[in-house]
Amino acid sequence: MTRVARTEAVEPERPLTRRGHNGGMTWPRVGMALVHGRSMEPTLHEGDRLLVVYGVRPVRGRLAIVQLPDGDGGPRPVGVKRVTHRAPGGEGWWVERDNPCEGVDSWSAGAVPRAGILGLVVARLPRLPRVLARFATRPPS
Repeated sequence: MTRVARTEAVEPERPLTRRGHNGGMTWPRVGMALVHGRSMEPTLHEGDRLLVVYGVRPVRGRLAIVQLPDGDGGPRPVGVKRVTHRAPGGEGWWVERDNPCEGVDSWSAGAVPRAGILGLVVARLPRLPRVLARFATRPPS
């Protein structure tokens, strides 16, 4: 399973209010996720950084950060999967991995409830060149 090692959500400083009193809208939460595992290869690879929008509606064909239903061994980690369609009966969403030889998806764990779709991936962030990556991970002196 391609799991997300770390997710960080950032709340915007000011809400977007278009409709005023109780009908106001707020900016969605935006954050980053770090990929671990091989279940989404060749689309995603170990160490890829993803830009994620949390709390939005699932979209067919898009990558999503999901919490798969618990298995026999207990809770499963948060992972990245592709949203393929609504589950039969409209009870949740069917999510799949891109690599059929690795990981867990709805074929083995069942449909993911709407609350289990935590966010949508909007972009894969470019990797830093090695020279810049050294400075980004080095603690300040």
